[in-house]
Amino acid sequence: MRVLAALSCAILVLGDAAPVAAAPAPQMALSRLTVGVDITVPASVNLGVGFAGGTLTGALGTVEVRDQRGPTNPNTWVATVSATIFVTGAGGPQRTITRDQIRYWSGPATRSTGGGTLVPGQPTQAQAVTLDVTREAFRKTSGNGNNNMRWSPTVRVAIPAGIVAGVYSGTITHSVA
Repeated sequence: MRVLAALSCAILVLGDAAPVAAAPAPQMALSRLTVGVDITVPASVNLGVGFAGGTLTGALGTVEVRDQRGPTNPNTWVATVSATIFVTGAGGPQRTITRDQIRYWSGPATRSTGGGTLVPGQPTQAQAVTLDVTREAFRKTSGNGNNNMRWSPTVRVAIPAGIVAGVYSGTITHSVA
């Protein structure tokens, strides 16, 4: 069983001139799929404004895993995270931020109910990982019964030098199985 929740992200990159367009405002709707264990993320987030050759750090909002499988023994799960490239316009070499330029860290659990052992994939910024491949975001390693837990991950985007100014869009997907 794998349940997916995708988060659309936008970055406004400024060049030497004034910005081309404003980044879209974040939407507050939630994306949710239910199959005994489900995961919920904000539908979109505006990561902010950055400059070519710089970095941009932004919060992705609250990610929540709800395990409603009851007293199975044990009810463990693994949440993973992946990303697409970020592009503006038609994409191409000077209109793309590749996945290896996106670093992610889960941070600690911000809320949990129901017990069990929860293990963050990257508890602090020092453990941030690139999203060039699918990474583990969080894991529940023990415990029985229904439970819910939340975390608030962060990404740091290295904006390539020489990139074209514009609004760059991509998707960060959290999954649970």
